[in-house]
Amino acid sequence: RQADIEDLPQLLALYDHARIFMAEHGNPAQWGKNYPPEELVEGDIRNGNQYVGVVDERIVATFFYYPMEDPDYQVIEGAWLNEEPYLTIHRLAGDGQVHGLFQCVLNYCKNISQNIRADTHADNQIMQKLMEKNGFMKCGIIYVKNGTPRIAYHWTAS
Repeated sequence: RQADIEDLPQLLALYDHARIFMAEHGNPAQWGKNYPPEELVEGDIRNGNQYVGVVDERIVATFFYYPMEDPDYQVIEGAWLNEEPYLTIHRLAGDGQVHGLFQCVLNYCKNISQNIRADTHADNQIMQKLMEKNGFMKCGIIYVKNGTPRIAYHWTAS
């Protein structure tokens, strides 16, 4: 479901957990110590782009869903699989208690679009494996707003 502003403290806790998990698994730089900041998550909730995964009335995951062209994806060192309209998945985080979150998010997004893009840090081996296991193709390198590189992935049903 879409996140509500009342969910904000729980989402920030999920992101705290995710940052610790990433650092413990060889990826301390992607989100650093404070990404995403509270203001960004709050804005994403208000814009209707922040979603939550709920199990037994408990929020166990969150992600940012962007239903239009992502500005960071306009320039790629490589090539996207196609130039059709797409949606983007960003900032997936879970509580560590429920497994299969990426698959759930992907299934949700596949019901909306047959063209999905995502990116991750070179050190985020776990996310790279999840994307490749779920049919995403590595397409090249993009650069996020702060200028750091990310591996660009694309899934398409066609």
